[in-house]
Amino acid sequence: MRAAGIILAGGNNDRLKELTEARATSAMPVGSCYRAIDFSLSNMSNSGIKKVAVITQYNSRSLHDHLNSSKWWDFGSKTGGMFVFAPFLSKDSNSWFRGTADSIYQNISFLKRSNEEYVLITSGDGIYKMDYNDIIDFHVEKEADITIMCKDVAGMDVRNFGVVKMDDDGKIVEFEEKPLEAFSSTISLGIYVIRRELLIELLETIIPEGRYDLVRDIIVRYRKQLKVCCFMYDGYWASINSIESYYNINMDFLRRDVRNLLFAKEPYIETKSKDEPPAKYNTGSEVKNCLVGSGAIIDGLAENSVLFRRVRIGEKAQVRNSVIMEGCNIGHGCVVEYAILDKDVTLSGNVEIKGEPHSPKIIKKNTIL
Repeated sequence: MRAAGIILAGGNNDRLKELTEARATSAMPVGSCYRAIDFSLSNMSNSGIKKVAVITQYNSRSLHDHLNSSKWWDFGSKTGGMFVFAPFLSKDSNSWFRGTADSIYQNISFLKRSNEEYVLITSGDGIYKMDYNDIIDFHVEKEADITIMCKDVAGMDVRNFGVVKMDDDGKIVEFEEKPLEAFSSTISLGIYVIRRELLIELLETIIPEGRYDLVRDIIVRYRKQLKVCCFMYDGYWASINSIESYYNINMDFLRRDVRNLLFAKEPYIETKSKDEPPAKYNTGSEVKNCLVGSGAIIDGLAENSVLFRRVRIGEKAQVRNSVIMEGCNIGHGCVVEYAILDKDVTLSGNVEIKGEPHSPKIIKKNTIL
């Protein structure tokens, strides 16, 4: 193994509102049977990175439950493994992670006990499929100190991303996090390669100075002293950073080209297995362009929607352009359009839930209407 992996899965995004009140962003359900973090974990494993640290923090219970065994992503080897780190109390430390750099620093023993030359750092909320060896090979070829995976997203609002500008050789000359006015359409995807010993050195320099952020206090601060390069990625990539982006990602899974890209070919995106019977389509049901999870029972209409495990759609009910999470029960005659129903929502007979294409209606977990 050339690289050890670190997945920063501790973030909690307020822009996801009710959906992250009780779960980390990395634990968000997507595509009828996956969690967001499955994509980073699978990419690590499929790229031969078998030693991976997952660093959690906010609302981590459901995420820890999902990560209770490394076997689903094939991290069970004697030379590797999956290590889940969370803030802990001790005589010397009683604080939560104060930033992304601090979260790695507080678990720096993982780096010091590793033998891999490089470290690949990623977030747990990106939806994509790639071989990380491509960016590691680029990093070695360019003799870079830090390599950042970037993407040109012309036409997209980039104010919630890190925006970069590079020279003709791919070296980053400007980097601004969440700018009010963007100077480029090239954004950082939050995926980094750095030599392990250099990362340890930088962390041990900045943390005593009260600097705790990986982007602001290492990449931006040292961009002129170190060789920071940009690896351009042109495949499908999306990040769960708002209600609209979460909804759009799930709707993307209804596109055949996206499904083929992510799921049709080896190596596959893996997830924690659930033992459920196949979905059941009763007489009179009608299903058009949907993803349907195992254990679902459909008596009514479902169209252009993502239905997770154990969803029940009653007779004469209509579900269109919606994301229906695990365990929801949509009763007789209900109408649900442009909506996101969180887990275990129950709609009794003839309830109507309607949102807008760019502003889906959200129903909180365990709601009964």
